[in-house]
Amino acid sequence: MGRISTFGQHLYSGKVSFDFVGRRKLWYSISAAILVLCALAFVLRGFNMGIEFRGGVEFTAQVQKADAQAVDDMTTAVEESGVTEAGDPIVNTSGSDTVRIQVRALTQDQATTIEESLTGAGATEVSQNLVGPSWGKQVAQKALTGLGVFLVLVVLFIWAYFREWKMSVAALVALAHDLLITAGVYAWSGFEVTPATITGLLTILGYSLYDTVVVFDKVRENTKDVLETKTRTYAERANLAVNQTLVRSINTSITALLPVAALLLVGAAVLGTGPLKDLALALFVGMAAGTYSSICIATPLAVQLKDRDPAVKAHTARVLSKRGPDPATTPVDGEESAEPVKVPAAAPVRQVASSGSAKRNQPSRTTRAKRPKGQR
Repeated sequence: MGRISTFGQHLYSGKVSFDFVGRRKLWYSISAAILVLCALAFVLRGFNMGIEFRGGVEFTAQVQKADAQAVDDMTTAVEESGVTEAGDPIVNTSGSDTVRIQVRALTQDQATTIEESLTGAGATEVSQNLVGPSWGKQVAQKALTGLGVFLVLVVLFIWAYFREWKMSVAALVALAHDLLITAGVYAWSGFEVTPATITGLLTILGYSLYDTVVVFDKVRENTKDVLETKTRTYAERANLAVNQTLVRSINTSITALLPVAALLLVGAAVLGTGPLKDLALALFVGMAAGTYSSICIATPLAVQLKDRDPAVKAHTARVLSKRGPDPATTPVDGEESAEPVKVPAAAPVRQVASSGSAKRNQPSRTTRAKRPKGQR
């Protein structure tokens, strides 16, 4: 912990600094590549919408052991039940002794026929749950409404708190970045999109915004009256703010991700299916993306927009022109000024001549008559 604490102190003082703002093109490129992969997932795989959104009937079959053999038996039972509308069922395990079977919407007689077929295939107890597609549409509509209200409140809050619309734009871009990455991971993984997924998506918006606001608050503190100084540019002061909050962001993210990772492991490996797994995946991916976006996307984008301001642009030009081409005059993070180091002139060196008799170098001497009068 001592080394971590010292490292954090060096980041805060500026002795150690990572150029997050200056390397924004690198972060933009990384995010663009990830978003392209997400877009491919949307086109090639699409979303595995849960039964809550597409409607249908869900059967829960109790078996002695929920394994691959049980899944195959239940799938065969549905296909051989004679109900053509139940073709291509979604069958997976849920816990150690339960198998879930999801099919399209059926009549009550058709559902009873499938229930009898599952019992004949070895299920000790079968229950059914009819879900209409209208309920899923209502959930989706309310989620979109909540998302819209949330984004409007984000813009108003950041504008009112920081008095800067550029930060509002940067925060919205970071939020969209986190949502798209989370949705892309869902598409590639094939996890079901359930109401728990929607809950997770709305939750990560708040987490991502919180992390971004913390960094922005430090940026505002460091850039206060920046135009009245001549030591650092706006971008350099903002980059110092990112470094000063870096350890806090990493520690907070690790603390939050560890329990979520445990939930994801239990939901995916132990339970096999259910809302816990869907919620944990959305939270895990969204929190990780939110930490990255608040450091590498939101702040660099806000600085890029701010640098277009004429006053900031003129101030940056004055600071850079004052430094000149000599890198020794460039201020170090954490210092208010950096003057060139003046090296004193070297003292004259007294020449020596070799002496064969003494086997060592001896100072050369002139005769007394040839010396100046003041040195005789």
